[in-house]
Amino acid sequence: MSQPDRFGTLDDVPLTDAWAHEAHEFTPWLAQNLSRLSDALGIPLELTDTEVAVEAFAADILARNPQDDTAVLIENQFKPSDHGHLGQIMTYLAGLNASTVVWIAPSFREPHLSAIRWLNENTPESFAFFAVALRVVRIADSPMVPLFDVVERPNAWERRVQETKREAQAPSAIGAFRRNFWAHMLRRHPSEGDPAKPYAASSRWRELPDHKLAVVQYIAQSGPGIFIRCPRGGDDEAAAELLDPYERQLEERLGVPINATNPRYLFIKHLRLDATNPGNWDHIADWLHEEADRYVAALTDVLGEPA
Repeated sequence: MSQPDRFGTLDDVPLTDAWAHEAHEFTPWLAQNLSRLSDALGIPLELTDTEVAVEAFAADILARNPQDDTAVLIENQFKPSDHGHLGQIMTYLAGLNASTVVWIAPSFREPHLSAIRWLNENTPESFAFFAVALRVVRIADSPMVPLFDVVERPNAWERRVQETKREAQAPSAIGAFRRNFWAHMLRRHPSEGDPAKPYAASSRWRELPDHKLAVVQYIAQSGPGIFIRCPRGGDDEAAAELLDPYERQLEERLGVPINATNPRYLFIKHLRLDATNPGNWDHIADWLHEEADRYVAALTDVLGEPA
């Protein structure tokens, strides 16, 4: 008697069987499942936003690599790679200040792979360009499985990833100082975030997406500070232009000038206090928390409901 076949056949499924529409279904799905792409690239990804406006276009997904706090641009298409998307990617790269670019398509034409290869070989090492082939497969009636196959990446990428991981796992003295302070602040003010997840970055962001602004708290050894700027990946000049008509009102509410000469640090305020002394941390944490509340309230009151 013949034995039943124990093995199935792995079949490719049209992308539109998995997601009926690229923009309306695939992009939202990928935004909620960045860990699948992260595993293929070898770097962590945290969602920043989708459909991010850049001039007359909109980038599909903007993410962040929390290991080094750099922006990651993700652009996808359901058709083979084309010149149009390559041009859009270069526009987004400049407009969003991204360090890593991920281009996803079901297949790539050789000229486009050559372009990605050239960019990896001729741009500074801080930039990384990926071409990722998207497939969907299944066996018989099993659930569909999306696969991300990295077909082009920077030279020695794995070594760079491992070096970044080691740096993240062995923080510098200033990184340890920041991590310990933020942990203290989050324990004292849990509404600011999860006390179990402190980090070594110099700043923490409260984003106001409806107004395309962010209130940024930062810690330095000489003391804390706070300012307003665009959200991650946004347009600093646009934030300054947005606030310019409300300059006088906000100055009265916040007690500092707009500082329009540097739109990355609008209405910046400092507290001069030795932050390396843990004895000052309660005062610093309270100051940052209260000032952030003040800034958010001022922006909400003065700007009103977004149009």
